[in-house]
Amino acid sequence: MKALVLTSGGVDSATCLALAVQKYGAEEVLALAVFYGQKHKKELEYSEKIAGYYHVKFQTLDLSVIFADSDCSLLEQNSDLAIPKTSYAEQLAETDGKPVSTYVPFRNGLFLASAASIALSHGCEVIYYGAHSDDAAGNAYPDCSDEFNQAMNQAIYLGSGSQLKIHAPFVRMTKAEVVRTGLELHVPYEMTWSCYEGGEHPCGVCGTCRDRAAAFAANGVSDPAFE
Repeated sequence: MKALVLTSGGVDSATCLALAVQKYGAEEVLALAVFYGQKHKKELEYSEKIAGYYHVKFQTLDLSVIFADSDCSLLEQNSDLAIPKTSYAEQLAETDGKPVSTYVPFRNGLFLASAASIALSHGCEVIYYGAHSDDAAGNAYPDCSDEFNQAMNQAIYLGSGSQLKIHAPFVRMTKAEVVRTGLELHVPYEMTWSCYEGGEHPCGVCGTCRDRAAAFAANGVSDPAFE
């Protein structure tokens, strides 16, 4: 295999998967979905759906024990904590520069380190993941920043004996630009899930629902999640 793609069932990772398949072919791509104790376990189902659509090998990884003591509002053990129903900008105005309450402590760092071990075991040369600039903005999710990506890329490249790199194709792009890329690739966005609530239908008001809807609107199309 050539590429491992971290998948969450959402817009960004689905678009990453499309890019990897376009470059390497389905038979050379592994999709990896991670359970970390999230309330919205539904994203794992959608990760498998999108992997099936692209005919790539699919694997899951359970890292939930590592976040057992976290107070992140996304996690199942914190079911009494409400997920914010405001934009990330509004949430950041209340955090005094700290990450938002849905930030899972060093999640992307852990995901990438774990993915590196799996990727090397499968002979992969690159890990794709869908971090983009809107998530990094204002320090909402600091492990989505370009600086973080560069540091992790160097660590994984050195730690793998120069065998493995990270590719974050959207790290300097907005979510609207990610969607535009996906529309050009004909990504089946109707098969993706983003909502943090994980209900029968997207809530439409959590931070990720708001960002997703705005990204589709910026491209002059409606979000298929609400159709």
